[in-house]
Amino acid sequence: MRIILFLLYEVKEYIASIIGEDYIIPTLGVWNHFASIIGEDYIIPTLGVWNHFDDIDFEKLPNQFVLKCTHDSEGLVIVKDKSKLDKVAAKEKIEAALKQNFYYIGREWPYKNVKPRIIAEKYMEDHVDGELRDYKFFCFDGQPKAMFIASDRASDHVKFDYFDLEFNHLDIKQKYPHAQNTLRKPETFDKMIEFSKILSKGFPHVRVDFYEVDGRLYFGELTFYHFSGFMPFEPSKWDKTFGDWIHLPKNNEIL
Repeated sequence: MRIILFLLYEVKEYIASIIGEDYIIPTLGVWNHFASIIGEDYIIPTLGVWNHFDDIDFEKLPNQFVLKCTHDSEGLVIVKDKSKLDKVAAKEKIEAALKQNFYYIGREWPYKNVKPRIIAEKYMEDHVDGELRDYKFFCFDGQPKAMFIASDRASDHVKFDYFDLEFNHLDIKQKYPHAQNTLRKPETFDKMIEFSKILSKGFPHVRVDFYEVDGRLYFGELTFYHFSGFMPFEPSKWDKTFGDWIHLPKNNEIL
């Protein structure tokens, strides 16, 4: 049933018809696309794009930056001090990621034929919470319904806390426990909701992700496959609730 709720509606032609097939996987094109919608001030700056690790000119990069691959969710190297970067280990990790086709892990179609590349982004650090938290909104054709905060992501003790749009804590659990401390409402919470409505319009379901850095809002990504559609909610009543929020297109040519 979970496949029906979270994967069936993710029809390639339908999604691509709304946003364009070239915009599905992170590229310069996708950031330019979103910048044209919400403004460049809300986009994390891209410092460079390369096809191979050896193409990277580290002399031109700042002291702090993040390397990531455009075709997966695991090829990530966080550099807080360039002078201490283990380039051998970084190259090994990035090149291993470049050889992997992420499609075959969860059958997420946008990854299948994408050209693997490396991008560098500005290193983001939030001094208010002492960590970079993720704010992720579950949206249904322009209507955000619930969100969660991912905290302690730099540790082995990741926490997920779910909230409604009034920032009331919900009893949802999914893989990770709740934070032991009370999480503050982000300063830009209302703006997150506003942008979630704009960016999710036209999609039966999409997760819209943000960061807040020292009180400034940044767009993270659009996620069409939350946990690849396989991670159950606890308690199970939330599976039906989320399913009821999804209204599939009725066009037989699409489905």
